[in-house]
Amino acid sequence: MKNSRTLIVGNWKMNLNVQQASLLLHRLHERIRIRREIELVLAPSMLALQPLSLQIDRRKFRLAAQNAYFVDEGAFTGEVSFAMLQDLVHYVIVGHSDRRHKFGENLETVRDKVSAAIRNDISPILCVGETQTERRQKETKQVLHDQVTTALSNLASSDISKVVIAYEPVWALSSGTDYLHHEIPTPDIIADAIKAIRHHVYELYGKKAATEMRVLYGGSTNASTARGLLETEGVDGLLVGGASLNYQEFSGIIDAAYRMQTASESA
Repeated sequence: MKNSRTLIVGNWKMNLNVQQASLLLHRLHERIRIRREIELVLAPSMLALQPLSLQIDRRKFRLAAQNAYFVDEGAFTGEVSFAMLQDLVHYVIVGHSDRRHKFGENLETVRDKVSAAIRNDISPILCVGETQTERRQKETKQVLHDQVTTALSNLASSDISKVVIAYEPVWALSSGTDYLHHEIPTPDIIADAIKAIRHHVYELYGKKAATEMRVLYGGSTNASTARGLLETEGVDGLLVGGASLNYQEFSGIIDAAYRMQTASESA
């Protein structure tokens, strides 16, 4: 059965020290009510995960890591493994364009991280999406095919229900504070990309998996655009970047998701 809860993920990226992260969580807690219709996930820096896990109200929020290493333990100085995160997080963001394009993570690395997340009972939020150049060269569908099929290739059929995919076109991502003034794809572009993603899941794991998988949209989302994005065909939630650092903007996104949910239920 498809999860009807809208999934909203706030990716704080490399921002906020522990004290600042704690303050942002406190402000979000004050403004956001418990919504059974919405699953709300926060992805602070690795350093802030543990202290926030003690502060967080688990009736309202879940935690995600922004990254992890795919080997469970060993001589890998400076790395944090998925195994180390088991008791802290429900989700880990995998394959974000920052990791692919700034840190050189290739298709195989992303595949190994998805497998490691599943192995350690953590749900991967797999990010996929094309660059501006790839889009201009009409390579979007091939890029999505390669990213989705490679990332999921080592999973068993019983694992696929734990995976979330986020469509994040690289050309639509803001650098942080410019999320209010950045290009957002049209609903048709987003719907076509998500249809392609579900098709690739269907070819690998069948109709049930493709239908039930939660697919998010990410890219310069803010409170004023959230509802329109959530109403786009195939979108089950949002992966929010810069706007998640602003408690007023992020709580506005949650409010928009709630209004959309209640409107669809009463229709």
